Amino acid sequence: MRKGAKAAIVGSVFTVMVGGAAYGAFNIVDALNGGGPGAGGSGPAPVRTGPPSGPEVKETSAAFFAAWEKGQPSAAAALTNNAQKAEALLTSYDGAAHITGVKITPGAAGGATVPFTVKATVSYEGKSRPLAYESSLTVVRGVTTGKALVDWQPSVVHPELKDMDDTLVTGESAAPPIEAVDRDGKVLTKEKYPSLGPVLDQLRAKYGDKAGGTPGVELAVHHAEPETADSPLLTLTEGKAGRLPTTLSARVQAAAEKAVTKYPESSVVAVRPSSGEVLAIANNRTDGWNAAVLGQVAPGSTMKIVSAATFIDNGVTTASGPAPCPSEAVWQSQTFHNIDGMKPDENATLSESFARSCNTAFVKYADDLKVDTLTAEARDRFGIGLNWQTGIVSFDGSVPASGGPDTAANLIGQGQVQMNPLTMASVTATAMTGAFRQPVIVPQSLDGRELARARGLSADTVGQLRGMMNRTATSGTAAGVMSGLSGRIGAKTGSAEVDGQAKSNSWFTGYRDDVAAAAMVQDGGHGIDASGPLVAEVLRAG
Repeated sequence: MRKGAKAAIVGSVFTVMVGGAAYGAFNIVDALNGGGPGAGGSGPAPVRTGPPSGPEVKETSAAFFAAWEKGQPSAAAALTNNAQKAEALLTSYDGAAHITGVKITPGAAGGATVPFTVKATVSYEGKSRPLAYESSLTVVRGVTTGKALVDWQPSVVHPELKDMDDTLVTGESAAPPIEAVDRDGKVLTKEKYPSLGPVLDQLRAKYGDKAGGTPGVELAVHHAEPETADSPLLTLTEGKAGRLPTTLSARVQAAAEKAVTKYPESSVVAVRPSSGEVLAIANNRTDGWNAAVLGQVAPGSTMKIVSAATFIDNGVTTASGPAPCPSEAVWQSQTFHNIDGMKPDENATLSESFARSCNTAFVKYADDLKVDTLTAEARDRFGIGLNWQTGIVSFDGSVPASGGPDTAANLIGQGQVQMNPLTMASVTATAMTGAFRQPVIVPQSLDGRELARARGLSADTVGQLRGMMNRTATSGTAAGVMSGLSGRIGAKTGSAEVDGQAKSNSWFTGYRDDVAAAAMVQDGGHGIDASGPLVAEVLRAG
């Protein structure tokens, strides 16, 4: 699609499939006009309640399919529980999307859900290609009318439509195609590396014009979210792909892709500390969201890397200095606890409390800090919140100067702190080398963009942080998953409690030689339960 062109919403031209074998023996015309069981007779039919019956599911879905095929968006939309959105989307199916000759074949219903296949043709300026895909719909009871209605989701029209305002568009592509290659010149594709789908789409949207390619003609999903690039679905006319270099490593990316498949709702990022180059980005999420770089969630005790650096740099304590670990700590009327089973140790050092991940040891030092001390450390030393220019849209963390109980909660990665695996991998890289090198996924030389800068850490602070992270990896909470890794290693575990979740989010970050990686698994429990094994697998590949 040309830049600036209208992204009209999806609609359709329909051909009628009237055969009773496809839709069952009932009057399609009656169904489209609101007839069927209960229609006619004297007086209004009683409002039905409860889940739709089997016959209702069959008749409602069949009527919807028939209207869709016939090119009657108003009639089809009237059979949904969101007629306005449904009609807008269906009206432009044969408009902006240029999809014609629609034939729908329903499958066997599973309760109120009906799977189906769509076969159609996409035609644009003399070029045509067949289109085929599978989707499903669910029939629900109308809240006010009691009628059986299609529960409207844009994914009914196409499974790649996620947001209620996503659209399908056919035309000249918004950007020329790219052939993205890794640091060794190996081609990176969505088919081989599924997690890179949204990344490659963004790279194409931003750098397609700079990579030397020419646009083609395609059917694509135009996403409602402005930071999400169009997702091509079907190519009618091939464009010429431009070659785009990236910092990714096909080897590390493959390991990350494999690792996340073992844990639902998981994300991981690997970077090279010596350069800031991103080596891998992988997600395994049902919503398809690139949480690895866009996530904004509490990082739990992995934040103690920044907090420990704050204590050291502000003269509060040192790695070998005191950091008592009582069973509980109270700060501004809020009581903080450690994980179940942790024995208190009033004589603990910071290194010992760090390796054990003692929350109360960190909370006890909240009185020694100003409300913005942690914020300044995160920003000025670790580069958090400095508008990173990675080459794709990313969230670069937030450590606000929160007052009240959040001043203490922020020190243990709760409160108002928000991070993602990209930012925590960068934090680990800075702790390992002392230098903040803003993560990048395409070379800065490609477009001359200005990268974020921060002071970094002193050699003394780095030495203490690396000693604490190594202790955590060899004899602390991370030892169980880091054992067997050779070279220079260090790690920090974490778990973050989230309202409404039965289990905490699992966090883990670590380094091995010149690779740093961080992971988050939603509802994963403790850091070593899910994120730890994931990171360890990526570090082995690096």
